[in-house]
Amino acid sequence: MKPASDYGQLLPYLKPHWRILTIALVCTLGFVTTMPVMAYLVGQAGGMIGQGQVVALAQISGLVAVLFVIRGFLLYGQDSLMAKAAFAIVLDLRQRVYRHLHSLGLDYFETAATGDLSYRLTEDIDRIGEVVNKAFHQLVPCILTILALLGYMLYLNWQLTLATLITAPLVGVLVGWFGDRLLHFSRLSQNQVANLSSMLTEVFSGIRLVKAFAAEPYEINRFVKAAKINQQSRYATERVKAIQYPVIAFLEAVSIILLFLLGTWQIALGNLTAKDFISFGTGVALIIEPIQQITANYNEIKQGQASLDRVFELFQIQPNIKEKPGAIALDTVNGQVEYRQIQFAYRPDQPVLENLNLLALPGEVIALVGHSGAGKTTLVNLLPRFYDPSVGQILVDGVDIQTVTLRSLRQQIGLVPQETVLFSGTIAENIAFGQSALDLAAIQAAAKVANADRFISQFPDGYQTWVGERGITLSGGQRQRIAIARAVLRNPRILILDEATSALDAESEALVQEALERVMQGRTVFIIAHRLTTVRRADRILVLEQGRVVESGTHSELLNQASRYARFYAHQLPD
Repeated sequence: MKPASDYGQLLPYLKPHWRILTIALVCTLGFVTTMPVMAYLVGQAGGMIGQGQVVALAQISGLVAVLFVIRGFLLYGQDSLMAKAAFAIVLDLRQRVYRHLHSLGLDYFETAATGDLSYRLTEDIDRIGEVVNKAFHQLVPCILTILALLGYMLYLNWQLTLATLITAPLVGVLVGWFGDRLLHFSRLSQNQVANLSSMLTEVFSGIRLVKAFAAEPYEINRFVKAAKINQQSRYATERVKAIQYPVIAFLEAVSIILLFLLGTWQIALGNLTAKDFISFGTGVALIIEPIQQITANYNEIKQGQASLDRVFELFQIQPNIKEKPGAIALDTVNGQVEYRQIQFAYRPDQPVLENLNLLALPGEVIALVGHSGAGKTTLVNLLPRFYDPSVGQILVDGVDIQTVTLRSLRQQIGLVPQETVLFSGTIAENIAFGQSALDLAAIQAAAKVANADRFISQFPDGYQTWVGERGITLSGGQRQRIAIARAVLRNPRILILDEATSALDAESEALVQEALERVMQGRTVFIIAHRLTTVRRADRILVLEQGRVVESGTHSELLNQASRYARFYAHQLPD
């Protein structure tokens, strides 16, 4: 993907905060104006010291003290307001990136590294925030300060000012060159850190497997190799900085030496007074720190650009599933589902579904069986528009699902997956997932339907029991029954059961199966199951093979045909 070219892409995020930025800029301009005034007063004070003018010197000192108080107020206003705007901009950016990621389809998340996405949403955006904050309350003030001081120095003696700046072009070229090198190494370093984050996410989520295979040394070796690559990139960045600062400092020293030589010459010619030279020298002294800060901030800006590139790369990824302009909200449906001439392929040369037709009547239970890769899961994934078919239509109650809003469509569909996903939070929050308001009575009723109320009530905190990450504190059967309760609470007209009991022991399966029998009543249900004992009561069983329906009928009808389904069933019967 093409990287972001500059920080101009942040301009839309600045516009909502223009009032705060304007007030902060006024404070900055006021603060900057005090710099030439201070240089002037120091020059005046220097002349008075040589003449012994104590009273006048006291007055100048009082003015300097008042000036510092004013500078303090202006600096506080500048820094606090600039920081407020910078943090608000970062918050807007983080929210927009997160919202954009949620608009992307499953195809993106199936290939994206979770750790890398987490790093972009946290560390990369935080780095952008640091850069924006420093740009507002350091870089901009420093640039304005330099301009103000240069203007005052030109007023005092333009020849001396131009001579002092003779090294400026060389400094600018060197700063730009060092900045480009820092950007290159920062990109490498941040990509490596993101890779490390992804690796850690994978390893810690699969720690049981690592320990089962005694693969700790292998994983540690992988981590050490990746960490070394990151360390080398970071060291290269610091080495560039280490070279840059002495080079720039040498050029600044050369400029100061030239200043004294030329200043003495200008005084000798009568073009400059001693007071003005002290003021000029004070201006040079005051201008050194802003130059150093600009150099340091420029380095950070170039390093932050690597983060900016990584974050804005995400905006270049467009969702593969989009709502059509004018999409309507789908009202509560009866549950009729029709697939018309459906063709689908994840890759053009490998079709998964071919010319598939299916009509499921309201309240009908459809079971999908077949070998792995036959297209069962793909078929049901098309219904909530996780993917769109390349050819054909899917209709719910006669309405093409591509003409309705995604939210209204998915609210009509309940999903109980094979691998139950629970989030950190309470059991009640997991059952009411996606709902901001918790109706505890409705949650408890749903849990009773799902055979979950009994085990939940046995916990000391009941429905307020905290569920660990991915529900690791619960058994497989408990997690599955919570997933069923989650589906029940939504009261969907269409229900998808994807291998809902395949990973359970006999006792848990019986409890889950009993719950499913209650949940399926009055709903259109699609069941995917390898265990054929779970589909015998289905109204219709479809046998899929290479993306086509090759057999259709009830359990007894298909057994009488003595074909594929009968062979599948015979293989699963106990000896």
